[in-house]
Amino acid sequence: MTPLLTINLLRVLFITFCAVIGANISSALVGNLWPGLILGLIVGLVVVLVDRLLKGVSLRLFSSATFGLLLGLIFANLLMASEVLRYQSEAMQWSIRLIVYAVFGYLGMMLAMRSSRDEFSLIIPYVRFARETTQHEPLVVDTNVIIDGRMADLCATGFLSRSLIVPRFILDELQLLADSHEPTKRERGRRGLEILNQLQRSREVELTIHDSTGEDVDVGTDARLVRIAKVLKARLLTNDHALSQGARLQQIAVLNLSDLSRALRPTVLAGDEIDLHLVKEGREPHQAVGYLPDGTMIVVNHARAHVGKTRTVVVASALQTAAGRLIFAELKNGAAQASVSRE
Repeated sequence: MTPLLTINLLRVLFITFCAVIGANISSALVGNLWPGLILGLIVGLVVVLVDRLLKGVSLRLFSSATFGLLLGLIFANLLMASEVLRYQSEAMQWSIRLIVYAVFGYLGMMLAMRSSRDEFSLIIPYVRFARETTQHEPLVVDTNVIIDGRMADLCATGFLSRSLIVPRFILDELQLLADSHEPTKRERGRRGLEILNQLQRSREVELTIHDSTGEDVDVGTDARLVRIAKVLKARLLTNDHALSQGARLQQIAVLNLSDLSRALRPTVLAGDEIDLHLVKEGREPHQAVGYLPDGTMIVVNHARAHVGKTRTVVVASALQTAAGRLIFAELKNGAAQASVSRE
């Protein structure tokens, strides 16, 4: 039975229950079951209608609204306890009390429903609610992943949390790189600062600069990153393999962009046909070399005459080496292509 059928069955049973209870009460009080039966049906239908209207209201939203209503009524009660209306008539006091309680209750409910769970910690000190999913947990980023520049696009897709935390010492490290006398380091630092400025202006990302206490200035950058992620209960976003391994040993959740790139690398099997641009000659006299978009090198046999051109190749085999994956391929209809190129 589908969930919708189950819900509809429960609604029918509830309406029937209300009708039976109404009929029994009416029969016992007035000796006629029909008024109670009709009234029970009406009450059951009204309750089911209210249930339908509250379809989009979750238990968390209802609890937030209840908490906000309670706070509003407390403030209204404090205001009424000041006896500012003691010189008014009873009718006027009753009307004003009703208005004050309604206004404060409504405002409290609306403010509570618009607030996130973390904002409740400002109202109830030392209490933080557990996060619903890890998708919205903040990400602590390191220098390399900032310079890499891919995290902005990833956050915009929704696969990663849009809340990014940049420790102050990471920002200082980028500024030192930008002021370096070495052109390579200076370019990397300026690129990192430019990317941070773009992220700060973006509406898709919430960028926060975190100021550490300074008590761990003598500790290495990696250790400070791990400590901040642990304190903030955040995940660590990096592309440094050593940092990833060290953080995972300390039970810190790590997102490694290099691991993500390898996981998303297209699978190439023997017999697959690929349109490949041959960029240079291979090690053997007859070989040519091309690259997939992810950087995987493909060695094509008997294709040296086609260097600088795009040809359709057929994958023959793949070899995993210490430097990465190496794929060997042959020209599709190699003889025909060779003849055309000679003409």
